[in-house]
Amino acid sequence: MTWLAVAKKDFRDAVQSRALWALVAVFVLLSMLSTYAFVEVPEMFGEPGGATFDGLILFTVGLTGLFVPLAAIVVCYKSLAGERELGSIKLLLSLPTNRRDVFVGKVLGRAAVIIVGLGVGLLVGVGFGALLLDGIDIISALIFVLVTLVFAGIYAEIMVSISATTGSTSRATTLALGFFVVFELFWDVVPMAVLYVVEGFRLPTQMPDWVFPVMQLSPSTAYFSSVTALLPGLTDTPGNVGGTSAGVEVSVTDADPFYLSPEIGLIVLLVWLIIPLVVGYWRFESSDL
Repeated sequence: MTWLAVAKKDFRDAVQSRALWALVAVFVLLSMLSTYAFVEVPEMFGEPGGATFDGLILFTVGLTGLFVPLAAIVVCYKSLAGERELGSIKLLLSLPTNRRDVFVGKVLGRAAVIIVGLGVGLLVGVGFGALLLDGIDIISALIFVLVTLVFAGIYAEIMVSISATTGSTSRATTLALGFFVVFELFWDVVPMAVLYVVEGFRLPTQMPDWVFPVMQLSPSTAYFSSVTALLPGLTDTPGNVGGTSAGVEVSVTDADPFYLSPEIGLIVLLVWLIIPLVVGYWRFESSDL
């Protein structure tokens, strides 16, 4: 069995997850309701001059930045840990399949599930917004959707890699939730806390240069920065000079040098693509099944 066959089988199995489609349904409903509110009452969302499609994209980034990690945890945390705990991984490897094929197939299969589910939600949400706004910027919409789907695939790969490090679903759950709490809920606080201690238990009047790139280490923050780097006109919209990482505000500035600009988000996403993949495969390859 090749990695492609593993991916196809894993996709068919994972796409039947009721929890995933419940999340997709919630995302679609929330997207439609929030889009309607954004268009009808733009003053609530910092758009006193009226809702725009660029403003809608920035607003949707906040929703996807929260939905993708949760969906990835639900779909991926048992991908390999569950197989090992049940012992079915031994049956899978008894076929003409090596560990590399299993690992790659799991990553691709689960990523495809997340991408399909998110793609449905994005099509509905963006389409509904375009209908309410009587227009759509095709290029901006395509770039936004592509970056978002890449972000979803990377997050799925992170969660599968975490699952590959253990043979216990309870430990995989703890690690996945721990990753979410640290890097999505509290990561914006971490550099501030370090800075507070370094500066003698007080915050400086001017933030040092290292704070911004460190804050980009959150995958969702890097995703927002990547969108604004590829669509720089988005942040020119009044009231839209920042983004969110799981509900925490993050400022994005057009600064020089490179590591102080939104383009650093693209590098961070690439790092999240490579490092968990390498570590997860190494742990899976060297583990005693």
